Amino acid sequence: MDDPADAAPRHRADEPTAHDAVPPQDEAPRTGPAPQAEPSGAARRTRLHRAFARIRRWWQKPPFRWTVAVVALVFVLEYLLLPDLANVRRSLHLLGAVNVVGLLVGVALEVVALLAYAELTHTVLLTDAPKRSKLFRINMSSLAVSHVVPGGTAPGTALAFRLLTEEGVPSGAAAFGLATQGVGSAVVLNLLFWLALFISIPLTGYNPLYGFAALVGLVLFAAFAAIVILLTRGQRRGLESLHAWAAKVPLVNPDKLTALVQTIADRLRILLRNRALLVHAMEWAAANWLFDAASLWVFVFAFGKAVSPVDLLVAYGLANILAVIPVTPSGLGVVEGVLIPTLVGFHVTKTVAILGVLSYRLVNFWLPIPAGGACYLTLRFGREGKERRQERHERERHHGARSARRMREAGPGAS
Repeated sequence: MDDPADAAPRHRADEPTAHDAVPPQDEAPRTGPAPQAEPSGAARRTRLHRAFARIRRWWQKPPFRWTVAVVALVFVLEYLLLPDLANVRRSLHLLGAVNVVGLLVGVALEVVALLAYAELTHTVLLTDAPKRSKLFRINMSSLAVSHVVPGGTAPGTALAFRLLTEEGVPSGAAAFGLATQGVGSAVVLNLLFWLALFISIPLTGYNPLYGFAALVGLVLFAAFAAIVILLTRGQRRGLESLHAWAAKVPLVNPDKLTALVQTIADRLRILLRNRALLVHAMEWAAANWLFDAASLWVFVFAFGKAVSPVDLLVAYGLANILAVIPVTPSGLGVVEGVLIPTLVGFHVTKTVAILGVLSYRLVNFWLPIPAGGACYLTLRFGREGKERRQERHERERHHGARSARRMREAGPGAS
């Protein structure tokens, strides 16, 4: 007879017990969909970074940049310049009475401004600077590219960097010189504008554009000061952060990038310690801007109107500061659209303002394009350019011969 205990239902090993039916308090349930986690701050930052990267890729595409540039230029022409061209056509008789000597003096002053800029380049490059004639041609080539391609001065700066390194200037010295030249020149322009503004406002009144231009200058000063402090005082921590960031970016060598920034920091300390050299560089930057502004004054004067130098510096500084915004090539349309109404506000007739500004921009903006192209051709295909390419070819050939000889000496089994 069976035991009553054997008649009781027995627990099978694969069946859950009452104890197993309730999960422990410290364990999560093993079934059911996983709850949706709230997006963390890191995830939101990643999505924001991807969005900015997508916008940056769009902006870097030539069709998109050219479309923005053309739309901005058409807007400036339609709403700022074209409404006044009818007045100019009715007053073309002024061209017969223009002071031709004044026009020639304006062209000469523009050439002197370009020579002063080449001397500024020679100063900031310290001991690595090529001959001044080569620097002038490099600057003209860079200027021509900046006047054709949208994006501010970035395309021209890239070309100048390549030409300088081809002339034997170390990459760190070239990067430091171009950065110091561009930023230092902008700082000097803002100083001249603020000085003229300080004198002009009590005499002629305030314009809302003055405040906007001053704000742009303050942002530039703050960025420049932050870079100087980072490179001179917080250099070690900044280089470590830069190296860690560059290691995460594809196609970027963090060691080479940090070495380049190290070279720039060293040269910046040399420049800051050498007060005479720093003052010398600022003097050449100021000479470049002042001779260029004098060219504008002479072109306006050639059509019969003598503008106060202080008022002209206000209009000139305002136009060139706002032209920093990289929409059209080197502020094409922006400079004209700001200079003409500002000069009219300083009691210059519309006809004289338009003729003077357009004549000045013909020399300041348009003529450097073919001149810079010719300078580039002399650098690339002149006698010196051919010799430089031949030397580079010889170095590459010798390097290849040495590599082949080492491989033969290592034997056929060497990898």
